Amino acid sequence: MFGCFVDFPTVQAQEAQVGKLTGHAEQGKPLYRRYCIGCHGPRGDGAGENAPYIDPKPRNFTQATFKCRSTPTGTLPTDDDLYSSVGRGFDNSNMPSWAPLTDQERINLVAFIKTFSPRWKTDKAGTPINIPNEPPVTVQSIQHGHDLFQKLECWKCHGPEGRGDGPSAATLTDSNDQPIRPYNFAEGSRFKCGSTNQDIYRIFITGVDGTPMPSFADVIQPNDAWDLVHFLRTLQVNREGPERALLKSSGTKLQPIQTSSGGGR
Repeated sequence: MFGCFVDFPTVQAQEAQVGKLTGHAEQGKPLYRRYCIGCHGPRGDGAGENAPYIDPKPRNFTQATFKCRSTPTGTLPTDDDLYSSVGRGFDNSNMPSWAPLTDQERINLVAFIKTFSPRWKTDKAGTPINIPNEPPVTVQSIQHGHDLFQKLECWKCHGPEGRGDGPSAATLTDSNDQPIRPYNFAEGSRFKCGSTNQDIYRIFITGVDGTPMPSFADVIQPNDAWDLVHFLRTLQVNREGPERALLKSSGTKLQPIQTSSGGGR
């Protein structure tokens, strides 16, 4: 097993709490050694033995910057957020789902992960954002989402058809100056931080820290975010959801997204 003879720095006392479960770092240490050290490294800096061969690179826990959170941009995630990430894994990456571990083992892992950055001692997790009830999908909501996709220039990264091929896509980098590709809505069926409409809404409001994807919390209203969600679903050509079905049944054809060069969807 990778790293079986590698020692860790002294483990600080750290806990994690999810519901009635309390995780303890000392109990998470052997689990991290067994399952995580090969990619994330003994110091949690993402420099494990496998890291040079992995794209995207493993998470650097010492930076305490996490993509998938329920909390505002720039804040620490909740223990529930980390627990969910460990259980869900990340599509289009080498991070698998660790759902086969017991609930207690997963929360122990979360507690140990929190020992890698001093931020967990000085900062509190952010307050989870409120996700209002989703309004009904309508042709009008999809059309408004389409208009926002163009107005907010989402196409510059994600492309006019949502294929991750916008004019800025080839030059994007993450917070560690590593190349990063925008999400391809057309081919992707699952999103990195969850696959429900609520998960997509959350991304618009929290942003994806450590990447060029910003938070739109101060830019759009809740109904705007829902309209964007409904429009993005129409870009998923391999998913037959209610949004695409509604466009088809109503005979609605959206106009191509207009780019600055005059191209379109």
